[in-house]
Amino acid sequence: MFRRTFWFGTGMAAGVWATTKVNRKLRQLTPESLAATAANKALDAGTRLKDRAVGFALDVRDNMAQREAELDDALGLGAPVDPELPAPRRHNAIENRDNPTYVDRTTYSYNRNEDH
Repeated sequence: MFRRTFWFGTGMAAGVWATTKVNRKLRQLTPESLAATAANKALDAGTRLKDRAVGFALDVRDNMAQREAELDDALGLGAPVDPELPAPRRHNAIENRDNPTYVDRTTYSYNRNEDH
């Protein structure tokens, strides 16, 4: 009698366990759950990608500053200035667009018919 009761209880427990396991798996396979899982994985991948991109940008910035310092040392731009020598000249690579020096503002006209 005790043996039958034991196996009956064991069978019921296994049935309850299997039913809950199957129901849990069915809930995971619903379209809403699959969409949420895919969205979470996409967000995680985006976060990892952003972190790597930021790390790469910071590495590039550090190496750029280091290389610029090396070039300044090689060209003598970072050297201390001797008070007897004149200060080194630096020219702008791009003209000032707010106040260009190549246009005479007093003679320039916007009238297109004036040329004919």
